[in-house]
Amino acid sequence: MNRCLQLAKKGEGATKTNPMVGCVIVHNDTIIGEGYHRKFGEAHAEVNAINSVRESSLLKNSTLYVSLEPCSYFGKTPPCAKRIISEQIPRVVIASTDPNSKVAGKGIQMLRDAGIDVVAGVLEAEAKSLNKVFFVNQLKKRPYVILKWAQTKDGFIDNRRESSETPPLKLSNSITQSVVHKLRAQTMSIMVGTDTALKDNPTLTTRKWYGDNPVRVVIDRTGKLAATSNLFSNDAKTILFTQLETYPIEKDNLTCIHLNSEDDINRQILNKLFEMNLASVLIEGGTYTLTSFIEKNLWDEAFVEVADMNIGNGIEAPGMALNVINAKKYIDSFHFHIKREISRNYN
Repeated sequence: MNRCLQLAKKGEGATKTNPMVGCVIVHNDTIIGEGYHRKFGEAHAEVNAINSVRESSLLKNSTLYVSLEPCSYFGKTPPCAKRIISEQIPRVVIASTDPNSKVAGKGIQMLRDAGIDVVAGVLEAEAKSLNKVFFVNQLKKRPYVILKWAQTKDGFIDNRRESSETPPLKLSNSITQSVVHKLRAQTMSIMVGTDTALKDNPTLTTRKWYGDNPVRVVIDRTGKLAATSNLFSNDAKTILFTQLETYPIEKDNLTCIHLNSEDDINRQILNKLFEMNLASVLIEGGTYTLTSFIEKNLWDEAFVEVADMNIGNGIEAPGMALNVINAKKYIDSFHFHIKREISRNYN
C-alpha cells in the first residue's frame, strides 16, 4: 500500500478535481503490475495497473492493492470495480473508501457481491492526507482553502503604506519565493483582496517553479482597480468578485461575478469557485481577507513565512493563535505550517 501511495503522488497537479490514486497487483508476493491515475479524464489507476500485467492469466490468483475505493459508476471512464470483477481478481485491498456520494462504499459492495475478498482501511489516514483536497471538495462542497502570508518575528506583514509607490517590506528570499511558487503551481486558484491588489500590484503567476499558472481571484467591490493592474495581464485567467452591477473593465481573460452584499461574502466566493470546478484556492492576502476566512473557520491549511527581523510597528499579521484547535504545527528555519487533520475534521 505504501507503493500505491508513492505511485498516486506521481499524478499530483495532473488529476485536477479527481483524486490521486495508485494501484499495485501482487502474485505470489511479487509485484506483477503497477499503475496510477495519470491525468484528469484518462484511465484510472486500477485499469493502468491491470493493463501493465504481461501475463493476464495470473490475475485470477492475484491481489490488487489500491489507495482509494474503486469507482462503481460510469463517468469519464467505465467503472473500475466492474473491470476488476471481469478480470476475476479474487482479493482487493483498499486504503480508503471514496467520499464521493456516487461511490461511498458502493464500489466495495459491488466487489463483495461478486464474491471478491475485500479488505479496507490499510494506511487509511495516509491515503486521506494524500487526497486532502478531494476529501474537502466532496464532504464540504467547497474548495480546499490554503492561507499563506509572510511576517516579521514580531508579527507584522508590512510597513504602513498609502500607495503602491512605496515598495512592500521584503520578507522573502529566493528560496522561500520558490517554495511559494511551487505551492501556486499545486493549487488551482489564487486570491487576494482589494488592498493587496492596489498596493502590491501582484501578478500572482508561477514564475519560479514549473507548472501551470493558477486562476487569479481578486475582490474589488467598488471598482478601484485600474485596467493596467497586473492582475488583468494575459498571463493567466482572472475571476473578479464585485458588488457593481457592471464592472468598468472588460477583457477576454476576465470573468466578473456579482456579490450579494446581504449574504456571506466568503461563502459566496467559495461556492462560486467550487461551481467553476476550482478544487483549491491559495489565499495570499492581505490581513483583512485572510482574517475573514480564519474567523469564519473557512480554511484547511496555513503556511506562514517568518522573516528574521523585527520592525516594531506596521500592519499586523492575521490574528491566528498558534495553538489553533485541531491543528498540527510544523516549524523549520523559515516556515510555520498548520495543517488541519483530515481524519478528524472531514469524516
